[in-house]
Parts: sequence; C-alpha cells; structure tokens
Amino acid sequence: MTEILSKKTPKPKYDVVLIGGGIMSATLATLLHEFDPQLQIAIFERLGQLASESSAAWNNAGTGHSAFCELNYTVEKEDGNIDISKAENIAEQFEISKQFWSYLLEKKYIQDPNSFINSCPHMSLVFGEKDAEFLRKRHEKMITSNLFKGMEFSTNHDQLREWIPLIMSKRKENEILAATKMDLGTDVNFGTLTRKMGGFLSEGSNVEIFLYHEAKDLDLQTDGTWDITMKDRLHNHTQHVYSDFVFIGAGGYALPLLDSSDIAESEGYGGFPVSGEWLVTHKPELIANHHAKVYTQATVDAPPMSVPHLDLRIIDGEKALLFGPFAGFSTKFLKEGSYLDLPESINFKNIRSLFGAWWHNLPLTQYLVRQVAMTKSQRMQHLREFVKDAKEEDWELKIAGQRVQIIKKDEKMGGKLEFGTEVVVNKNGTIASLLGASPGASTSVFAMMQVIEKCFPHQLENEWKEKLLEIIPSYGQKLSENKELAEKVRNYTKEKLELDY
Repeated sequence: MTEILSKKTPKPKYDVVLIGGGIMSATLATLLHEFDPQLQIAIFERLGQLASESSAAWNNAGTGHSAFCELNYTVEKEDGNIDISKAENIAEQFEISKQFWSYLLEKKYIQDPNSFINSCPHMSLVFGEKDAEFLRKRHEKMITSNLFKGMEFSTNHDQLREWIPLIMSKRKENEILAATKMDLGTDVNFGTLTRKMGGFLSEGSNVEIFLYHEAKDLDLQTDGTWDITMKDRLHNHTQHVYSDFVFIGAGGYALPLLDSSDIAESEGYGGFPVSGEWLVTHKPELIANHHAKVYTQATVDAPPMSVPHLDLRIIDGEKALLFGPFAGFSTKFLKEGSYLDLPESINFKNIRSLFGAWWHNLPLTQYLVRQVAMTKSQRMQHLREFVKDAKEEDWELKIAGQRVQIIKKDEKMGGKLEFGTEVVVNKNGTIASLLGASPGASTSVFAMMQVIEKCFPHQLENEWKEKLLEIIPSYGQKLSENKELAEKVRNYTKEKLELDY
C-alpha cells in the first residue's frame, strides 16, 4: 500500500482534507464517506504508514478506556461521596466506538475483529486501608449505574490470587489490598484498526490517502476555502491544496498547524510535550500468570496519563506484559518530530499561558525531572510494588509515544494544563482540530461526531440522520439511563467484535 499511495499526486481541490493519518482522521473520513459517498476527501500523512505515531500499538497502552479501572475518573468529594459522572461519560463514549467498529464489521468493510480488539478484564488495585476503603465506596457507587453492573470487588487474598496470580505471588497475608474487576474490559490495537479503515477507504471510494505528505501552513482564502501548503517529503516537492473543510488530527503537530490558521479560537493555546517509557516482558511464564489490565492510584503530582498499570497486551497475535508508563521529556511534539518543535511553538499569543501553566505546576516539573533521571534499576523497583520478584533481565525498556498536553489561557493563572481531549472549531465550522492526549483513541468516534455536529449540523440533522442511527444505534440516548438499551447495545457489540467476556 505504501508504494502505491506514495506515487499519487494530490488534486488541486477537495471537499474535505484531513491532516494526519491516525485513528482520528481515519474515523472521521469513514464517517463522512458513509454519510455522503460523493464527498471528495483526502488524508495526508507525513510518515510512510498510517498510525505511526500516537495510534501505533506500542505508543499507547491499548486500553479501551471505559472508566472501569481508571481511578482518576472517579473523584472523592469533600463530603465523602464518589462522583462517577466523568466515568459514566467516558464509558458511554467507548460504547459509541464499539458500535461504530461493529457496523464496519457488519458491512464487511473490515474483517477479523480479534486482530484489533480482544477481551481483557480491567481491574483497579489499591494498597493500604485508606485506599481500600475508597475503592469499596467507589465500587458501591459504580454498580448503581447500568454501565458498571457486574463489577466485582474483593479484599480476599484467595480471590485476588485467582484474579492476579503474578501480582499476588510472595505477598504477605497481613498486607491490605483491594481490587475491582470488570470482565467487559478490552485490549485494543488502534494501529491495526486504523490501517484496516485506511485499506477500506483507499479501495474504490472518493477518499484518497497520501503518505509522506506534510502540511506546512494553512491560509484562509477570501472565498472561504483553505489553502494548505503541502510538502511531498519523498520527492521534496511543495504544492498548494485547497479544501472547503480541514480537520487537523496530527497529534502533537496539531498545535502549530492550528496556530498557522490564525483563527481566533486558537489564541492562547500552548503545548507541553511529555514522552514515556514502558517496561515490557515477553516471557511466557510471566504472561501465563497475568490476564488483565491493572491500574492503581497515581503518585502525588503525577499527570493522569502517568497512572501506573500492569497490562496484558495482544499485538499482532503476540502476548506481552507492559508496565508503566514512566514519564520522559523531549522538546519534540511527535516521536518522529524535531527538537525545535517546543521552542518554535512559543509566540506572543501563548507565552503568558505557557508561563502561567509552568509557574502553577512546579511540582509536575519536578516530578518529570525525577522520572527522566531514573535508571532501569529504579524503574524495576517501581515494578516490584506490583510484581514482588521481578527480575531485571526479564524486562526491557521500550520508548512509548510522544504526547502534547494542552495549555489553555486562564484569566487568573495566565495558563492552565488540560489533561483531556478537546475539539477546537472556528465560528463558521470550516476548520477543526483535536488537541490533547487522554482518553484519546478509545473515544475517537465520539470526538469525531463532535466535529461533525459542530461543522456539518444541517446535514447531520437532515439527510445524514438515518445513516447515523444505523451506524450508532444509541446516538442521542444515554445508556446510563436506559438499562434495556445498554444491554441490547452491549450484546450487539459483543457478538460483532467477538468478545468473550
């Protein structure tokens, strides 16, 4: 596919141009193509393969984020009550993704669901009496929701040994641990899924995919179209491509491209790059004793994306265990980016935001410095909090993906860090961009539906509505408030995605 696509020459004009060849652009292109097959759509990817950055399997945790195990989505309020509203929202969003993928399988646009999604229990694990009590209260609250029915809770060592034998090995009987377990959890290979969608789009549709093509600049024309300066990196050739609508789904590079558009909505945005590393093992004896994704509490001053977890991963049919992530720092905005990305992103429009966010997050800076300075032996000590007898020779360090945390202007603080994902759209809906890192790929369909709702409202409400309900049967309804619909949707996606919980 790489050779064929790299020989193409872009047309001068498209209805829709998508910048970046990751899960977001592939999802948006597929949705728009289904809604209107006549749309002339182009996807431009700067590297030689789709999903080479944040969507690549080893560049993210592969967790189908549904808030089953991520403790930072459920906050304990001052009165002691647990707020599960964010968890419910994220669980709803992942259910939308599963419906969309099921539709693609039903239509035979893609095949073999087990190549990109597999059942994998999601667990939360905490240590000590205080956190065990928090987890108990969290469990009590969560099972009142349709979305978390079936979640199990235990502090019993025998039960925990059955659930997580690798972690429970060599534990003292008097150690206080608590865990929840949700069998509906999944492990997702977003890289494979993206390339499957890319394969469908590039065969007999009006969607064209161009590899080794990098967008360098965006200019709004007097007629309302966008002039995109596009560089063919393979042949060192630059041309101008025009489009009625532009989506920037370029990971860390979305920020400078959004800035180049000069839309008012981009003012004040900055970015702080954070890289990561995993400890990974392929040792069969270890893998045989761990069959879940196990998340725990984040350490003090750690960003939410650095919550420690020990995960089963299934990539290209091969199982591995992954522990981390350990935070790193690079001035690059992408793994295959430039060390000048961060300094070149600073300008008069965002310098106050950047300084304000830095000043009010000094503990986070100190945390990152400590993480970057860690040796492999020090990282192994953190792993041994999970796996008591972990041996250094069984685990290797693997570089994870590069993320850019959003910094937004704030009247009081100058700027503040945002840890979610955000869709930025100009006032007339001709350009949209996705910024941020988590929960990211898992909620890609919900995020791209936000783009469509904001940029194509009239088409969505009228000629696209019937097709939308065919693709996402639960659209416009809350599964958390409709037990029957929640069961119906989950039974449908379980069958189509061949999940075995």
